[in-house]
Amino acid sequence: MVRIIPMASTIGPSLSSFKFASASASPRLFSFSLSSSSCTIPSRRLSLLHLGSAVPQSHFFGLRAAKLLRREGNGMGVAAAGNAAQASTTATQENVLEWVKKDKRRMLHVVYRVGDLDRTIKFYTECLGMKLLRKRDIPEERYTNAFLGYGPEDSHFVIELTYNYGVDKYDIGTGFGHFGIAVEDVAKTVELVKAKGGKVTREPGPVKGGSTVIAFVEDPDGYKFELLERGPTPEPLCQVMLRVGDLDRSINFYEKAFGLELLRKRDNPEYKYTIAMMGYGPEDKNVVLELTYNYGVTEYDKGNAYAQIAIGTDDVYKTAEAIKLSGGKITREPGPLPGINTKITACLDPDGWKTVFVDNVDFIKELE
Repeated sequence: MVRIIPMASTIGPSLSSFKFASASASPRLFSFSLSSSSCTIPSRRLSLLHLGSAVPQSHFFGLRAAKLLRREGNGMGVAAAGNAAQASTTATQENVLEWVKKDKRRMLHVVYRVGDLDRTIKFYTECLGMKLLRKRDIPEERYTNAFLGYGPEDSHFVIELTYNYGVDKYDIGTGFGHFGIAVEDVAKTVELVKAKGGKVTREPGPVKGGSTVIAFVEDPDGYKFELLERGPTPEPLCQVMLRVGDLDRSINFYEKAFGLELLRKRDNPEYKYTIAMMGYGPEDKNVVLELTYNYGVTEYDKGNAYAQIAIGTDDVYKTAEAIKLSGGKITREPGPLPGINTKITACLDPDGWKTVFVDNVDFIKELE
């Protein structure tokens, strides 16, 4: 009897059937079963009887027919297996990308390097109204971190400053843009910055093509801050602006891999640039990623000052799979950090901007 490998009758894995490796191992490919029904062709004897009624040399022809059917059966089996594999891969991709939309994600902090930690802390607390939330020194690794912001880390987007022993200057590059801070009175804040010896690079006034009052100031290391005049907001540290070489490509990546929503997009042909605001909630209540495309510019120098954004997730393993499926590059496979067991994964977007995803439960435990 020639047996044909059956086609899968159903393909529809649920998220609950996905299996991942333990935290200490690299992520396992998703696995699920395909239910199938078997089918067979008539026996060789029946084939010979049927063919013999029409062809005198029945036995000889029957052998040839059986061989032909056997070869065709093998081919059909390979095709069936290939189709099933392709369908299962598609189903897996769809489930992973759908999971991203449901994942509980929040931007946790932005990380960058400074040349004098105490000087920067003084500027942020006295001029920009931030609070020093915590500070940790890691002498064996020769660096110190300071966390600053406008509220607790478990509910607010904050800044993580890094000081590397003996390094007093960094190159910001041309790719990083600015941070945004919402204030109730831009002019008053600018006067305070000036009184403290800070640098103002744009005086208060309406934004080009709009009515929102803004200003730009620089911190001691040259990082720019855009001051935006708004009413009271739960998230004063409200923007991180990065320049990208292909805006549509970046939007597509951040929507699929990160689950960010495109909140608005604005083209400014007069000034030859387009911006896209992306976030996990309304712009007036959440921090947003501002992507900027300058006409005709496809690459930027990223320097060595700006580091990354950290985002919370319920599952770093699934997150890494979604990033890979969306064309991102994983720079650290998902798993626990040595010593503290906080699970993370790190990646690069199509322009090379780095993001670290942190397990939500582990993050809260680390703060405690």
